[in-house]
Amino acid sequence: QVQLVESGGGLVQAGGSLRLACAASGDTFSRYFMGWFRQRPGKEREFVAAVSWKGVSTYYGDSAKGRFTVSRDNGKNTVYLQMNSLKQEDTAVYYCAGDKVYSGTSYSMYDYWGQGTQVTVSS
Repeated sequence: QVQLVESGGGLVQAGGSLRLACAASGDTFSRYFMGWFRQRPGKEREFVAAVSWKGVSTYYGDSAKGRFTVSRDNGKNTVYLQMNSLKQEDTAVYYCAGDKVYSGTSYSMYDYWGQGTQVTVSS
């Protein structure tokens, strides 16, 4: 099974950018459909973006459309989330998730999760 480790979180001012990375190990990365989710304090886990096995298809939640870009590099076993024009409401713990089958936007469909990385957007 795959192990996932996120990195790239931190503190950024509103309007700034961050790129999150999620490194996979333990299995063939290209077999996994990959997603990004976030969880804000007191809120349920929310779908942010997802990318298909070869990176051909991408999917975005409403909060990410036009500002975030998901991509993957199967040669580096890594999925990325480029976040631009960050807002205070983007403050959350961001998680990457994977599954061998198409898992869409529902967090319950993903079997494998990273530990999360904190993103804090200040005013």
